[in-house]
Amino acid sequence: MPTDAHFYEPSRGHGLPHDPFNAIVGPRPIGWISSRSAAGHLNLAPYSFFNGFNYTPPIVGFASVGYKDSVRNIEATGEFCWQLATRALAEPMNASCAAVEPEVDEFELAGLTPADSRVVSVPHVKEAQVVFECRLTQTLQLQSAAGDKLETWMVLGEVVGVHIDPTLLEDGVYQTAAARPILRGGGPADYFEISQEQNFKMYRPS
Repeated sequence: MPTDAHFYEPSRGHGLPHDPFNAIVGPRPIGWISSRSAAGHLNLAPYSFFNGFNYTPPIVGFASVGYKDSVRNIEATGEFCWQLATRALAEPMNASCAAVEPEVDEFELAGLTPADSRVVSVPHVKEAQVVFECRLTQTLQLQSAAGDKLETWMVLGEVVGVHIDPTLLEDGVYQTAAARPILRGGGPADYFEISQEQNFKMYRPS
């Protein structure tokens, strides 16, 4: 690390034109989450804080800055779906993040088709090449190191059903780059795409 490294304490500000945190922790997989309210209204929204957290059973999770419709719906019904955001669906994904009233159907807003799921009652995006059907395991309100409650909620769900477009399987092996997944970068508009050209092999030490 150079001696003239830019150092800052987040609580005192970063001193830069744009907060670098999201750009450093990235690119990040996108949590494109479908849910249904207790009253039956569909919701579809992308979250940039998303990842997988366990193998067996498979558990995924996303964090919502603010108690938004997705969190409220999932707590009410105990179910949601995650859809893989790809380059072909980038614009509809972006359209689904519009700040609209809870009664507005983002599937319709983004020109997407809700499809019945196999295990959960929440529909998923028919056009998506990969879908996880999930059941809620935990909802956590995050807190600071000082113990102060933050206005951010983390939702964890067990994956109970997986849909994979067969064109993404080669000899039974899932091809990560084939779907052209997109990931969130820093700044107000940066995204990245995974391509096979960027692939390299590195095996764990024995």
